[in-house]
Amino acid sequence: MTKYIFMTGGVVSSLGKGITAASLALLLKRRGLRVAMQKLDPYFNVDPGTMSPYQHGEVFVTADGTETDLDLGHYERFTGIRCTRNSNYTSGRIYKAVIERERQGGYLGATVQVIPHITNEIKEAFKSVAGPDIDIAIIEVGGTAGDIESLPFLEAARQFRHEVGQLNAIFVHLTLLPYLRAAGELKTKPSQQSVGILRNIGIFPDVLVCRTEVSISESEMQKLALFCNVPVELVIEERDVSHSIYEVPLELAKQNFDKKVLNLLHLPCGKLEMEDWRKLVDTVISPKNNCTIAVVGKYTGCPDAYKSIVESIHHAGIANDCRVKVELVEAELLEKAPEMLDNVDCILIPGGFGHRGIPGKLQAIKRAREQKIPLLGICLGLQCMVIEYARNVLKFEDADSVEMNPDTTHPVVHLMHDQRTISAKGGTMRLGSYPCRLSKDSITHQLYGKDDILERHRHRYEFNNLYREDFATSDLKIVGTSPDDLLVEMVELQNHPFFIGCQFHPEFQSQIAEAHPLFKGLIAAALKQKESHA
Repeated sequence: MTKYIFMTGGVVSSLGKGITAASLALLLKRRGLRVAMQKLDPYFNVDPGTMSPYQHGEVFVTADGTETDLDLGHYERFTGIRCTRNSNYTSGRIYKAVIERERQGGYLGATVQVIPHITNEIKEAFKSVAGPDIDIAIIEVGGTAGDIESLPFLEAARQFRHEVGQLNAIFVHLTLLPYLRAAGELKTKPSQQSVGILRNIGIFPDVLVCRTEVSISESEMQKLALFCNVPVELVIEERDVSHSIYEVPLELAKQNFDKKVLNLLHLPCGKLEMEDWRKLVDTVISPKNNCTIAVVGKYTGCPDAYKSIVESIHHAGIANDCRVKVELVEAELLEKAPEMLDNVDCILIPGGFGHRGIPGKLQAIKRAREQKIPLLGICLGLQCMVIEYARNVLKFEDADSVEMNPDTTHPVVHLMHDQRTISAKGGTMRLGSYPCRLSKDSITHQLYGKDDILERHRHRYEFNNLYREDFATSDLKIVGTSPDDLLVEMVELQNHPFFIGCQFHPEFQSQIAEAHPLFKGLIAAALKQKESHA
């Protein structure tokens, strides 16, 4: 049967449970285990699709078209494990399922309560990632021990372990050891109290992972072991890394974190081979090249809003043996301060919604087009590239997207046909993985090295086919379409080192060991341009 690792967090939020869970999954997978991952979020949104990026960061989209928590991006980038709709459950999704069943008479007149009905639904969620082809499921419980919102998830996990036995389910608790610089002391009391909260509800952590700025002394290890009721060898130090989150698996491997977990679960422990990963991290630490990229967006005050994009840029940097400095440029400020792009080697226009910042994005695109600065436009970025070209080259002065200007006389971007009758917001966009056919005589085809690709989408608006002929006779060519040729998926400017737009989101498929072709090509073009101007 599938065995389970429940990962909880204590003391403060944003400790990095997602990174720790992904690192553990990577190590277990490298030892030959078949691993699945799941994130439980305590908020009552059914999914994060309708949440502001300032509230929650980016929405990560799985291949099967589910809008999920951004931690699933870490899972996929670290491990290559493909997440699905079963990989992310929220309180909203759990309660919605229970209430819908109650309305249909599914509980046969019973009084519906948190225990057992909500907890039973959560336990079914645990089982949804299990199966004969999965050895271990890692379940990350969102929130912090003591949060009232997380209690049903923790109670369900407690019940689940009781039902399947301690050899089939363990608890890993991630906590913080604050370092008081003025006193020069590392404090263990918050971690003791965090474990105490779990013990009060019947959960006894098997492993304690301690986030810390400084090394933990032997006496502090002994103290944590004694007061948290964990063997000292199962107190794991997770010290802040210097250069990259991709160092974390290597640091955990030094302490045999994964091996100790397997011993607790009585599972065989194959050989761990991480030399290739170490070489990738070495490239991060000591690259041969440098370049700067401007990500021109509207959520720059919240870096997590562009998490997958930033990580994909770093993957492309590794592939090009390059340290890429990412500058998040606020599109609205760019309208009045174009000099913000004076010292960048390439530009990326990310996806987004709404009219705010559009003039700044159009300005950046015009500059990239005219000065031959490598540029990649993603989703809304492609739409802005089409709008800018239509206005300034094709001379359709009021060309626009109907999202921004419903009354434009040149709607070069319009609402997709199958979206016109949809009014609900959650999970109703064009979502998930769709095929795209590439033109063989394009830079894009050279980058991918194949005729047909699969990429993930999240949008409602699309290039207006009424303008295909206008663009066909221009230098901004359509180089990627849906297999039936009804939807424009990619555009590319002729006689330019790199000026490519895609309607999909390539950042959702990039990995540290396998940089996405578009990001890899963008950084390569930037380095080539930089060298030619040296």
